[in-house]
Amino acid sequence: MTRTVPGTTRNVEQIRDMVEQILAAGTLPPIVQAGHPALRQRAAAYEGQLGAGQLDRLIEVMRQVMHEAPGVGLAAPQLGIPLQLAVVEDQYDVDPEAAALRNRSPLEFMAIVNPRYSPQGPGLASFYEGCLSVNGLQAVVARPETVLLEFETPDGAAVQREFSGWQARIMQHETDHLNGILYLDRAQLRSLSTNSEYAAHWAEAGIGRAQEGLGFDDGPAGISIG
Repeated sequence: MTRTVPGTTRNVEQIRDMVEQILAAGTLPPIVQAGHPALRQRAAAYEGQLGAGQLDRLIEVMRQVMHEAPGVGLAAPQLGIPLQLAVVEDQYDVDPEAAALRNRSPLEFMAIVNPRYSPQGPGLASFYEGCLSVNGLQAVVARPETVLLEFETPDGAAVQREFSGWQARIMQHETDHLNGILYLDRAQLRSLSTNSEYAAHWAEAGIGRAQEGLGFDDGPAGISIG
């Protein structure tokens, strides 16, 4: 995948106003869908643009939106906010056979700031992915099996941490969002399927919980990565 992604055109004051509008609304904001410009621009590095308490409040709102969706990750651009910030968490009850197939293990809640990843070794894994900003579709994406994620915590501490399996896929998916990349940009497009067709396929294949076959969407609720 080779293409130039423009940076956000929003300035500090505009970003701060967008965040304050979301925080003052009193309701959870909607997740923007493919076609929204924030999903196709490189988000601004977080450099303290938000006032005291705003960052913590925004992270909590993002966590609630992620749970409500439901999903295992959410990036700030998915709320229309062009900041290098994402939340991740995977504590769902998954069929053990499906979890083993995907190398999927629980992931504690994390807020990651200014993340970037690098593959560790040549290994790739191909699975279906879904996205909260591309409703109703899934496609196979080949991604590095293990990555080193470099990021900052909300309080500014620099962290390096290695992730493998499903956790690595979540981190790559969310970091891509912060750089204007959707999973469809990396997908094997011949595999593109609606959620209903995907579920029907795995039901015919004899998978008890159809959407736990290979994809990101787990069980009837349809849990997407972010």
